[in-house]
Amino acid sequence: MKKGYLSDYFDAVAMKTLSAVDAEPVRSNQHEIGGKTTIGKVLGSWEPKVGFDVSYVWFGGEGESISASGTATWYDTRRDNPNRAAEPRLYYEANAVTGAMRAGDTLIVAKKADGSLLVVVCRSGSSTEAQMLWLFGFKEAPGTRFAVSDISGANNQSLGFAARFILEELGVEVEDHDATRIESLIEPFGLKLPKTKEFSAIARNALTEIDPVQDPDAALLAWIDFEERMFRALEKQIVADRLVKGFFDTDGAPDVDAFIKFSLSVQNTRKSRMGLSFEHHVAAMFEAHGLIFSRQAVTERGNKPDFLFPGQEQYSDAGFNAGFLTLLAAKSTCKERWRQISSEADRIDRKHLITIEPGISEAQTIQMDQQSVQLVVPAGLHETYSTSQRSWLWSAGDFIGLAKDRQRASGIARLF
Repeated sequence: MKKGYLSDYFDAVAMKTLSAVDAEPVRSNQHEIGGKTTIGKVLGSWEPKVGFDVSYVWFGGEGESISASGTATWYDTRRDNPNRAAEPRLYYEANAVTGAMRAGDTLIVAKKADGSLLVVVCRSGSSTEAQMLWLFGFKEAPGTRFAVSDISGANNQSLGFAARFILEELGVEVEDHDATRIESLIEPFGLKLPKTKEFSAIARNALTEIDPVQDPDAALLAWIDFEERMFRALEKQIVADRLVKGFFDTDGAPDVDAFIKFSLSVQNTRKSRMGLSFEHHVAAMFEAHGLIFSRQAVTERGNKPDFLFPGQEQYSDAGFNAGFLTLLAAKSTCKERWRQISSEADRIDRKHLITIEPGISEAQTIQMDQQSVQLVVPAGLHETYSTSQRSWLWSAGDFIGLAKDRQRASGIARLF
């Protein structure tokens, strides 16, 4: 079996728009979803009734999500009436996720390689839906009948940065099939995480074959991807050691609160380190191109934009031509936080935002454009966006070109 492919994790996927009968038990007698000729291609035979372990995930607005685990049963509702055609349905247990889903939401039912199911519910037209469509090879948004994708051929894509990013959001841990190089790099740290800035520099220095001047987009993705793999490998060792030690109070009894606290700290560390490491790599990319900029410069109302070009001194100088000023916010994921950018620098009309989040929804990118925010995404992720979005998106190289042109025109400094 090929390693590092979507088929390592999934066999087939079905997607549809939920009806009221599917989503709201008050409108039907059961928690059931049907479709023998469509979802049956994913679930297989329903005779005798088949049970599945299920991981449920619901995604709402502004990054809100709910997870649950349970079971589901694939069975024929007419099994006691042999004179009538079979009518198989998937019966699901009530849980926090099924309680949150509504008619009009998008439902994804994915059969995993281990035989269990992943059930994802998200808002129609959301970024999560766009990411699911791209990941599983669907060409258009779902309708009221299940559309099915067999994870083979063209749909069995290799797990590049975008695919791994999405799978991590779904709670699917992706195995690193080329870990030898990483293990030698993290060995000196033992069971302690180094500072993010140090870790980021190690990742960049390890990738000597990467040239950020020749291809800044590829360099940025390679750096952040390699550091993330380093971090997960070291994190795994640290967490395993802590689990072996166990969680007990002073009396030797199991300490549930200590376990929950540790689990939350792991999640918070993941999120905070990703954002910081992304900023470090973006800064390194600009430095390689000889750009002059300030990080966390102070503007109106105490705002501190991530990157300000040429810098604090020029922004504070009312006589400096505002046309040569550029603001860039850096967010590993946008969610709804991008809106704060609009008020971060009054002297700059159109702001720029760089992200490594794949497949942001069309509705959100339209809103960005309307609020004078230009989205910048490494070129390797553009394929996760729609055709209409790609004509508007900027690459990292596009932004660097703008910053260089303005720097030359302002006469601040010569470039490399």
